[in-house]
Amino acid sequence: MSDDLHYLSATEAIAHFRTRELSPVELLQAVVDRTQKFEPHINAFTEEMFDEALTGAREAESRYLGHGPDPRPLEGIPVAAKEKHAIAGKFLTEGSLAARGNIARENAPVIDRVLAAGGLIHARTTTPEFCVAAFTHSPLWGVTRNPWNLDYSPGGSSGGAGAALAAGTTTLATASDIGGSTRGPAGFTGTVGLKASYGRIPGVAPLSMDSYRGDGPMARTVDDAILLANVLIGPDPRDHSSLRPAITLPHEYPSVEGMRIALCLRLGDFPIEPDIEANTRALAQSLVDAGAIVEEIELPWTRDSMAAAVKVHFGTIMGGSVAEVARVHGDLLADYTLDNVAITSKGAAEMSFLDGLRKETQMQRELAEAMAPFDALICPTSGTIAFPAGESLLDGLTVAGQHVNTTAEALLTLPFNVANRCPVLAVPSGHAHNGVPTGVQIVGHTYDEPTVFRIGKALEKIRPWAYTDQHQPRLDVVAPASS
Repeated sequence: MSDDLHYLSATEAIAHFRTRELSPVELLQAVVDRTQKFEPHINAFTEEMFDEALTGAREAESRYLGHGPDPRPLEGIPVAAKEKHAIAGKFLTEGSLAARGNIARENAPVIDRVLAAGGLIHARTTTPEFCVAAFTHSPLWGVTRNPWNLDYSPGGSSGGAGAALAAGTTTLATASDIGGSTRGPAGFTGTVGLKASYGRIPGVAPLSMDSYRGDGPMARTVDDAILLANVLIGPDPRDHSSLRPAITLPHEYPSVEGMRIALCLRLGDFPIEPDIEANTRALAQSLVDAGAIVEEIELPWTRDSMAAAVKVHFGTIMGGSVAEVARVHGDLLADYTLDNVAITSKGAAEMSFLDGLRKETQMQRELAEAMAPFDALICPTSGTIAFPAGESLLDGLTVAGQHVNTTAEALLTLPFNVANRCPVLAVPSGHAHNGVPTGVQIVGHTYDEPTVFRIGKALEKIRPWAYTDQHQPRLDVVAPASS
């Protein structure tokens, strides 16, 4: 066994559990030790549940020793749960002082599935307030930092999940994505995240009916993302949009030889930094070297057109729900939350929901037509190399010499929430000059998860990003504990 047990993948850990070379108690203890040493520097957790997890680890150890029922799919694996994924009897605040004291009445579907599969929920992860931002800091929990460079955010809203995976303070994590909240943090932390096809993984009402959103897995390897995805996938009576029957994603796939893959660097007019373009092109070349046919294409999208469509959508649905809180507790909310309410409310007032749908369906058709000759599309996850930790960036930011109005325009994720039936797998592509990872999105045709995992598995093999001595955050040289 390596001394770096905290970076052991879930699939490897399960294999060692089965041969009794490793105990779930030993793995959990390694993760807890890592947490106690480095969590103060990154602030990825809102709550630690080590005692409950240790009880579960001992039960899992007994199962692997042949006592009691057979081990389940996630038996003995530490899983960090995004705080918005409700756990009955636990606080449910989403980083807001306005929600302090709220207690969840029942588990979210993804929590039920992790627990039923034997996963050990040992911690809950930070988000921005109400998950409305592409970075992670909040009035209730403070600033979450990127383990690769503490001056930067791990992204948002699943920023705590990405930071914990990168730091080795969890083995798997639950995430959610309504505008890039899984894929953005995956890109900024060198991890893997899936935005599944809408309905593939059940959510919580009423926002489960919002076609932009979806819960999903984050991990450090593609195999681990498949492992957790297979646990989470499937219908649930609490979510009428959840798809049946459940599919099971295979772990083994053919090579990419002969596949036709589209490369689109800017999705129309999204600016991207030189480091990101270089890493994305290098990744595309590695697919060519593996026998795939990669063709660069353009899309007719514009940031202005996308912004007009999504403001209506967000202003009517998610933004509308946050606006209700702002009307009563506006003095308690973060500056970026109030800014989000103002922007989405203005957008909803300027255009009808029907006109917003017209713009969304036009974007969907343009993507479908562009992808028609190809098996999948790849593009960067983000145009910027990172967001500064703790900054709300209300005046926008500069990306590749261009001013963009919002952090959403500094990412390339939101168009695939508009094209919501397309599965998207985010995987690492390299590092920027500031040490922060960069990533790409592998976009599949509607409901075609197997293809995005086929390409993801190939990339992981030909461009390894395993957490080794050379490919992990240097947390042994961290700055003093942050706020």
